[in-house]
Amino acid sequence: MKKIYFLLAVLLTYSGIVWANDLKVRHIRPESAKDLRNHYYIDMLRLALDKTSDMDDSSILVMSEKTMYQKRALEQLKRAQGIDVVWTMTSTKREAELQAVRIPLLKGLLGYRIFIIRKGEEPRFAGIQTLDDLKQLTAGQGRDWPDTQILRANGIKVVDSINYDGLFGMLQYKRFDYFPRGVNEAWAEVKAHPDKNLVVEKTLLLQYPAPIYFFVNKQNNKLADRLERGLRIAIKDGSFEQLFKNHPANKEIFELTKIDKRNIFRLQNPFLPQATPLAEKALWYTAK
Repeated sequence: MKKIYFLLAVLLTYSGIVWANDLKVRHIRPESAKDLRNHYYIDMLRLALDKTSDMDDSSILVMSEKTMYQKRALEQLKRAQGIDVVWTMTSTKREAELQAVRIPLLKGLLGYRIFIIRKGEEPRFAGIQTLDDLKQLTAGQGRDWPDTQILRANGIKVVDSINYDGLFGMLQYKRFDYFPRGVNEAWAEVKAHPDKNLVVEKTLLLQYPAPIYFFVNKQNNKLADRLERGLRIAIKDGSFEQLFKNHPANKEIFELTKIDKRNIFRLQNPFLPQATPLAEKALWYTAK
């Protein structure tokens, strides 16, 4: 009989059953099969929870049942319906409606924007010398992305869409001229859309302060506190930096992007909340 109980215990341990005291953290799923952006943030979420597992409840990550565009995910989070955490770029509006965990998950790297363009148009962009030159062209962006407002506030023309995956087809069919992407995004996205005849532009870069945080519901202080504690532990012991530099989503970006060899146009971000921890230099990546 004891052997039966022992075998049952082993089976339950490895069967993925969620115990009553497990913290279940529900997060968004990729918007499409080609959407590779979320893997890094899910791994960072897991790291933060693991770093606090000795002092808090055990936890599991659960993907949301349905795919949600960013606007809907934020609305669901605000209502505490079906989702517990979203990772997204901050803005004054978002921090007023949700609780931000103010640790930049990409160390501000999302604000270093390079362009996906149509293959064959490289000389057109290599000839751009000033921001005014760039303003003659039109960018493509997601309708609900803070980047869209930032670009427009700096006088850059933008065509927007609610459909992330559709933006690549819109670029292909010349609905706009270039698609600004985070340096951690562009290379993987071009590879994910081999049929679109797109390339990463090699000479230009936009830069503006753009931290991407974990956001939780305003009332979910327990999760917000745990995520901040976990991330700060990871920063202190070096595991945050290790994940940042070595994650497959980021590993090659510094070599591929060659930031120091690009013509950098620095933009203002008028939507950056006053509470942004710009003075904590350890939280940010700085181009040399």
